[in-house]
Amino acid sequence: MTTAGEFANPDIAAKFNACPAAARRALMSIRGWVFELAGEIDGVGPVTESLKWGEPAWRPKSGSGITIRADWKPDTPDQVMIFFDCKTDLIDRTRALLSPDLKTEGNRAVILPLDQALPEHAIKTALGWALTYHRDRKSAAAKSS
Repeated sequence: MTTAGEFANPDIAAKFNACPAAARRALMSIRGWVFELAGEIDGVGPVTESLKWGEPAWRPKSGSGITIRADWKPDTPDQVMIFFDCKTDLIDRTRALLSPDLKTEGNRAVILPLDQALPEHAIKTALGWALTYHRDRKSAAAKSS
């Protein structure tokens, strides 16, 4: 099992190492929070780390949640982004319930400027929702039937 402190895949390590220092620090924080939350939230458990579309990606092995991706892009050098499945309501929930100050892109991404501190509470809440998305939907469906 991969932990937040090590990379099991050298391609993922290379991806992080290719980012500028500020972006790498932000992405490593996001990565660390994914692993931290996966270990703390009941039913999530170990996370698979991979590259999806060339971007670092994490998905609970338990199937409790969706894939989370995060990346820095040379064409937007002053920010990193966290991507969620655009078919979910996670961006709408993040926008409505957490912080009106969070910038989003459509229904797929949270934009995090590198010249500001990462809003840890808001990010961790959104990551937790992503890690439990399928589990929570099944639970809600069972309650409504």
